[in-house]
Amino acid sequence: MTKAATAPTAAQTSFGLESGLSGALLRAYRTVREETERRAAPLSPEDQLVQSMPDASPAKWHRAHTTWFFEQFVLGEHVPGYKVFHPDYAYLFNSYYVSAGPRHARAQRGHLTRPGAEAVTAYRTHVDAAMAKFLTEASEEKLREIAPLMEVGFNHEQQHQELMLTDILHAFAQNPIPPAYDETWSLPASQRGGEDWVTLTEGIHTIGHSADTFHFDNEKPAHRALVGPVKLARNLVTNAQWLEFMKDGGYRNPALWLMDGFATTEREAWDAPGHWRNADSTNSEKGWHIMTLAGLQPVDPNAPVTHVSYYEADAFARWSGKHLPTEMEWEVAARADELNDAYGIVWQWTRSSYAPYPGYRAIEGALGEYNGKFMVNQYVLRGSSVATPDGHTRVTYRNFFYPHHRWQFTGLRLADYSA
Repeated sequence: MTKAATAPTAAQTSFGLESGLSGALLRAYRTVREETERRAAPLSPEDQLVQSMPDASPAKWHRAHTTWFFEQFVLGEHVPGYKVFHPDYAYLFNSYYVSAGPRHARAQRGHLTRPGAEAVTAYRTHVDAAMAKFLTEASEEKLREIAPLMEVGFNHEQQHQELMLTDILHAFAQNPIPPAYDETWSLPASQRGGEDWVTLTEGIHTIGHSADTFHFDNEKPAHRALVGPVKLARNLVTNAQWLEFMKDGGYRNPALWLMDGFATTEREAWDAPGHWRNADSTNSEKGWHIMTLAGLQPVDPNAPVTHVSYYEADAFARWSGKHLPTEMEWEVAARADELNDAYGIVWQWTRSSYAPYPGYRAIEGALGEYNGKFMVNQYVLRGSSVATPDGHTRVTYRNFFYPHHRWQFTGLRLADYSA
């Protein structure tokens, strides 16, 4: 979990579905499901219940919701006579699929003391057994029909695996006696060096997913876009650079901020990135610590800054006399392997609003609610983070969050349009 990720190969993203379909699907299913349980293993039943804010979810809810996904969309729709594990679980563990039925309010997931963590384990065991039976006994024709749906399910669960870590980190960060999720955890070593800037000359490039491998619908259709001239920072912004921004009064200077951003800093009393604590009021430069999955640690000045919002990233870019890159610029540079730490440390904010690509159409049915209906008022992040599971990284991946969000592993690199 501490090794920096690289862009995956086509074989990794296809889960090997091109041969031995029954066995390949079952192996992929078990691999993904086991990773969820591995991430949940350090958590007590009390840990799995907590919901520290409306945007986060309890760990046991993540475990149950990803199980409901397979029960609802695979077993419920493709296995005649399948009986759900519990009649109330669809209401409790549906997230935002309005087409699939009513659901419990997101902000109240932490109120669900029942079912407990052990009951959720029983639910996962039941659905896993039913899925194994289905994948073993289904015809080749049926398996080919549901293979794309299974891949959505795998990638959906991997998204929740990342959220399990960021959500429990946020919860632990609220504890005045900071606990550790994993005392051996650390950020991967940063890949610094080389020229400071990557120059993208003006040109037309293909943006978006065009290969015959898995992707979410928001990565399509591939299209042509004019990119450049621009220079992109090869390296991510570091904690040392952020400390200079703070020392220069960056959080108190309204000229650097979008209006909504500065209002957020005042309302939330931001004076540092998320999860930072000043443990020494007499020496602010040496006193800063950050809450990590290994507990409270001194801020490493050489590490990439993380847990910053779009508002903060944009203000830092203005303070630096630079800009944030567009997602198209990021993709072109990443395809050329020109960016250090493009994957596996922090998701990187871009200045691109989360909007549909030209010609985009959401897929039909309930799964069409997966991405398209969120294409407003959010910004795109590119790359992947230290919490992103193996095999869940690709150059066209479009993550998206609201501009005030910073509980994820989010950072930035800069763009320069002056030359």
